Amino acid sequence: MKEVIAVIRINMMNQTKKALTDCGIDAFFAHEAQGRGKGFASREVLEGAEQGYEEAAALLGEKGKLYPKRMVTVVVEDSRVDCVVETIINTNQTGLPGDGKVYVLPMTDAVRMRTGEIGAKAIA
Repeated sequence: MKEVIAVIRINMMNQTKKALTDCGIDAFFAHEAQGRGKGFASREVLEGAEQGYEEAAALLGEKGKLYPKRMVTVVVEDSRVDCVVETIINTNQTGLPGDGKVYVLPMTDAVRMRTGEIGAKAIA
């Protein structure tokens, strides 16, 4: 089993949810998150500053500003990892800074509390 964690733009959540469902992934978690990458400003802030908005120009100096994101967590069998990762990337990749990240971690076990099923049965 693997845990796939994706940090995506908030406006891409509905498309990501639909794409995962179309890929056969019906169970996942979505969390509100805040974060930032190596860049110091989002595309919207840069465009606003270029258009002369003082508020946007003021934000350019805030190196520690955190931006709203969504974190999607999916636990799948090893054979489904490639499908999940490709789906998330294909749905969220714009080629612009802020597209997000995908992490794949080993998952040692899972237990379904209601039935006591363990391992792959617990996530099926």
